[in-house]
Amino acid sequence: MSDTPEGAILQRDKETYAIVPRTPAGMLNAETLEAITNVIRKYNIPIVKITSGQRLALVGMKADVIPQIWEDLGTDIGRATELCVHYAQACPGTAVCRFGLQDSLGLGLELEKMFAGMELPAKLKFGVSGCPMCCGESYVRDVGLIGKKKGWTVIFGGNSGGRPRIGDVLAEHLSKEDAVDLVRRCLEYYKENGKKKERSAKFMARIGADAFKEALGLTE
Repeated sequence: MSDTPEGAILQRDKETYAIVPRTPAGMLNAETLEAITNVIRKYNIPIVKITSGQRLALVGMKADVIPQIWEDLGTDIGRATELCVHYAQACPGTAVCRFGLQDSLGLGLELEKMFAGMELPAKLKFGVSGCPMCCGESYVRDVGLIGKKKGWTVIFGGNSGGRPRIGDVLAEHLSKEDAVDLVRRCLEYYKENGKKKERSAKFMARIGADAFKEALGLTE
């Protein structure tokens, strides 16, 4: 049985750990910030890093204090290594941005809440952008959504890692409800047909975009 505390990631010194509190779509409020600040001071946490996924990583703690840190934080665990949804990255969209065409922030929060507990073949990330400038990096996330004047564009199979891949556009001009339903069907098919630890980009490269679209009933 592993001695690694839940939600903890062993660091290169093989003695200390990092944790990532869940901050859906990168949103924080005063209570969460105060809890994080109090934990940093109480446990003398040496490193706090804003991650590329709009989250905060707390780094440098010993294993024995991590369960108490989670209790003090009062937040859900932000999964960082497990085979599941890791996060939804979202730009401000129509909430505040003058260029926003769709509510990307609201949709990002909804998607993360809806799919956070779903087991998948590999880790999965959402990128939700409120306009075609694509500040949510939607084309290089496993699931991408881009808001346009006529509705949502849904993209699947992107990756920004060592072997980058632009995701495949599956459908355009969708209502929010239809976009969410398509995302659900994409994830269900990927869950049933993907190999263990096969990221969506490799999955799409293996089966092909045409076969994926046909399986989802997106071809004429």
